[in-house]
Amino acid sequence: MRFFTKSLALTASLALGLTASAADNLEGRWAATLKSASGVEIPFRLDITRQGDQVVGTLYNGRDPKTTSSASIHDGKVELNFEHYLTSIQADVKDGELDGRIISLRKATTAAGPQGNQQYAGTENRNNAPRNAPTPFHAKRYVAQAAKAAGEVPQIGGVWEVAQETPKGEKAWRLVVEQNGAEILATVLRIDGDAGGLTGEYQDGKFVASHYDGARPGLVVLTPQPDGSLNVKLNAVPRVVELTAFRPEIARAKGLPEPSNFLTHTTVRDPNEVFTYSFPDVNGKIISNEDPIVKNKVVIAVVTGTWCPNCHDEAQYLVQLQKKYADRGVQIIALDFEEEDQLKSLTRVKSFIAKYGVPYPYLIAGTPAEMWDKVPQAVNLNTWPATFFIGKDGKVKAVHSGFAAPASGPYHIALKEEFTSILEKLIKEQPAGENAPITTARAELR
Repeated sequence: MRFFTKSLALTASLALGLTASAADNLEGRWAATLKSASGVEIPFRLDITRQGDQVVGTLYNGRDPKTTSSASIHDGKVELNFEHYLTSIQADVKDGELDGRIISLRKATTAAGPQGNQQYAGTENRNNAPRNAPTPFHAKRYVAQAAKAAGEVPQIGGVWEVAQETPKGEKAWRLVVEQNGAEILATVLRIDGDAGGLTGEYQDGKFVASHYDGARPGLVVLTPQPDGSLNVKLNAVPRVVELTAFRPEIARAKGLPEPSNFLTHTTVRDPNEVFTYSFPDVNGKIISNEDPIVKNKVVIAVVTGTWCPNCHDEAQYLVQLQKKYADRGVQIIALDFEEEDQLKSLTRVKSFIAKYGVPYPYLIAGTPAEMWDKVPQAVNLNTWPATFFIGKDGKVKAVHSGFAAPASGPYHIALKEEFTSILEKLIKEQPAGENAPITTARAELR
């Protein structure tokens, strides 16, 4: 499988004492595979670099590099640790190839939300094998394939829709495809956000794209149909899901439902009510909505969890927003929900904060199953993440469900425009300003 070959910056490594035997000369690109919980082999790209005693392993979410928090190569053994995901790749070098396992300590928890809807582990963690069960891993040296002539390849780039009902109230998902000749970058966009950037190419009458970024493996097969639709096979869940995708205008003509609106999916029970919270940060300090750090400021309060891949994506963007708007009276607060064992150690939370350079408080609010009790003012709160925009008067002005990362193309651009527009409006308001909810000017991309 051939992936996009643009050079990407590799960052963040941990210096370790290493030997330089021939078996340890593993630098370069690897064509790796893992066997998913559904028994499907999922190919993905792995890069290994080394500068002196420093080793970095890099996985990819589309074009976005995901680097190790620590790594080592010694005596024919490789260990690549992604502590911010609680994931480790451990392999032996055998005949010039890597053979081993992926160990994930992320807990596959199931929590029933209001009305018994399964709203936690079935969503973000659905790609993982059971807790502590290693996933088989193998890699061999990457060999570039000959490029295919663009004229031989069907054109499927752009936005598609697939009818899909979920316990979260969704009626449809989007499929977003960026195409460059025979190569594609694709993702499925749900109300929680995208399913990760899958890269691949056209082969034998279909497009095959996949990825693994340390948290979620995914594989999609897109087969153009004579009627202009796409047959979509998703292997990102414990079973293969087969769907049909149509262009949005065709979906409307067929009377198919539209995907959920990110700005109206979750609301609050009373927009005139002050949004209240009071939780300890990672150091045990209690921070509430009355704390000086947030009082009379514009606040972004994000319901999040470091087990959630979409929350990792959003955190990197929120770090940028905090740095940009801190001097203008904006404060971000994370209302963080973690598994019980992580609440005791905060291992992943602290690695997450260090990895992304998070400058804003992470308040440890409880377990994912407690979210509805700990954030009772929200209505239809069932996405990870969910971002609350709070005015200087302490009242919620807008709620954005999920996070569309860069692989979502125009929806990621629209999200950034929406966040910026909301913040600019709230910054200009006085503490006793209007309470009306904010709507987006990007209605065409809802």
